[in-house]
Amino acid sequence: MYLESRGFLILDRDNVEIYDYSAELLDKPRAHIKLELIQDEEGLKLIHGDRRLMLFHLTREGMLAAGFVSEALGVNIPALGNSIVARVSTGVLFRANSIAQLDFSNEASYVLLARWLEEAEVQRGKSQKI
Repeated sequence: MYLESRGFLILDRDNVEIYDYSAELLDKPRAHIKLELIQDEEGLKLIHGDRRLMLFHLTREGMLAAGFVSEALGVNIPALGNSIVARVSTGVLFRANSIAQLDFSNEASYVLLARWLEEAEVQRGKSQKI
């Protein structure tokens, strides 16, 4: 299928993988990037075109991070076997990328999380929830 994992992992934990293509997208600021969240047996994937940006494994911690990233993107997590499109700026993607890297076992992460979720909402505009 189109979910080829071309590229290198820049974060590889038991629960979340972030690919270097995610950082490449942030190099050139854009107002609109079409992203897709897909949930399957492997977990929740965030893709752009045919390139994987992030993978959240089907673990408690992976799905916790996935829920916060989808909130930053302004969409709900799709049901197993489904997908959902999010159109966001690189600023919102930057916040989602940062959120995915948080260690939720550390209380201080929740301070950053609240700030980044608020910033993502402002950047998306409150009426853009899909």
